[in-house]
Order: sequence, then C-alpha cells, then structure tokens
Amino acid sequence: MKPNKLFFALLCLLAPAVLWAEEELIPFGNFESWITRSIKESLIVGGKTQTLYEIGPKGTFDGARAYTNQGGSPWACSNVYAKIYGVVKTNISVYPDKHQGGQCVKLYTHIASCKAVGIVNINVLATGSIFLGVLQEPITSSSDPMSKMNLGMPIKRRPKALKFDYKYYSPGTERIRETGFSGRQKVEGKDMGQCLCLLQKRWEDADGNIHALRVGTMRHRFSQNTDWREGQSFPIHYGDISRESFFQAELGLMSGTNVFHAVNSKGKNVPIQEEGWAQPDETPTHIILKFDSSSGGTYVGTIGNTLWIDNVKLVY
Repeated sequence: MKPNKLFFALLCLLAPAVLWAEEELIPFGNFESWITRSIKESLIVGGKTQTLYEIGPKGTFDGARAYTNQGGSPWACSNVYAKIYGVVKTNISVYPDKHQGGQCVKLYTHIASCKAVGIVNINVLATGSIFLGVLQEPITSSSDPMSKMNLGMPIKRRPKALKFDYKYYSPGTERIRETGFSGRQKVEGKDMGQCLCLLQKRWEDADGNIHALRVGTMRHRFSQNTDWREGQSFPIHYGDISRESFFQAELGLMSGTNVFHAVNSKGKNVPIQEEGWAQPDETPTHIILKFDSSSGGTYVGTIGNTLWIDNVKLVY
C-alpha cells in the first residue's frame, strides 16, 4: 500500500475515536476569574484586614458574613471566615496563581493560628482544598470539618475521565497532625496531594437521610514533585471495583470518619450513606470532585505541600 493511502486508512480508523472524544470544562474550572473578600479580623487577634479568594465571576464579597457561591460557580474552597467565641478570624490556603499567560489555582498546606489571650489559643494544620459544593460559614469550631461541607453537584451523564493540568511540590519534611486541641504529633508516612472524583446515585428517605450507590470512582495521589503537566487524563472506573487489581482501601465506599455530607430537602447537612456499588451501566445523579494539597485526612499533612491545578474538564 502506498504511503499516502496507508495514512488515509489509519486516519479513517482513528476518526471515530476523535469524533467521540468530547471535553466539557467544569464551570469556572479554568480559574481565570476570582471573587475577593475583604474581612477585618477581631482586634484581639490583631485586627488585620485579610483578603480571601473564591472561585467565581470577577467581583467582591466583602465583610464578615457567610459566603454563598456566586454567579453559578459550583466551587467552594478552604478559605474561610470563622467566628470562634465571638472572635472573627480567617484562614487562607487557596490562591490564584499564574499559568500559560492566565491564571490557575494554588492549594497550600500551612498552620492556621487563632490566638487571643484568655479566650482562645488554637493552632491547626490547614490543607488547601477546592471542591464542587458549598462550605457552610461561619466556621465556629475546628471539630468535625466534614460536617461543614455540602459536597457534590448534580450530573446526568457518564464521564469516562477527568482531565486537568497540574504542578506539585512537597518539601519532603515530616508529616504532622495538629488539631488545635492537642500538641503537634508526628505521623508516619509520606504526605501527598490528591484528586478525588466520585460519581453517585443518591436518594433521600422520608426522614431526610441521604443514601447513595457508588457509580464511578477515580482517585489520584501526587507523590512526586513535578513542573507543569498539561492535559493529563485520569480514567473513571464504573461499578464494583473492589476486586480489580488496582483497588486499594482508599478507593472503597465511604465509612466511619471518611464520610462526606450533603444538604437534604429539609435544609440539613447530613452524612451521605454509601450503601454499595452500582451496576457498571448505572447513570449517576451527583458528582463529587475534590482537590487537596495534602491527603492524610483532617489536620494531617506536611507544611509547605503545594498543588497547582488548571483547566478541569470532564471527558465523555
């Protein structure tokens, strides 16, 4: 076969795959516009005016008041307004940064402090996180942070992969646990950034409990420092993956303290009770998507861990 005919034949074979590859940018998933929040902290903790960032249409949302997602943005983050024992304090662990002549999101693990003589003295390890959902403000304590997040957004299709650009850095120092109620503790193992994507089929019972079947699963941990890697795709696995060769406990159904929450029809944030694996051909009702600069769980991580993310897309 002549070279030009061979090339044409190969093109014909590849055409269906090209035609059927569809990418959908998650709204505001290119991180080109940001909402800024100016919040004046209480005088007893310094009285500084802090700037917090939220993912959404360019604008402002100033003052010590509970943030609500703006302009149709599905994203929330770990930048928070807290009011603990009447003391206004903020945490900032998510920032805009530069990438490809535009902007991206930067997630950073650090120690957040709230100190007021005779009232409160708290240090906690704060992970930089962004997720599809809503964070319920103001934060009034450091206990049970999962109960303060309403995770997930509706979806009616079956994406085959998640695609995004990323860069990752870890200083490689020790991993610690600092909760605000006990001294700093060393935690064995290596801290890593992570991306978690879960597809669920949810329903609510008469008492307002939210139940779910796991439809699709993807979790990737960033273990090696790397410069920008563009357009990386991570497959979503459907159905019961518990017997697959790649399965690890971290990919299993949510249980114990590893349970996300969602707001029910009564307006209450309740645990999502994952009760089993859906059939491989099931269509989800909700998608959970979360990026974290540390993956060890609540208040566990390595100070200085940093994860940059850009151009988050679903691939069909």
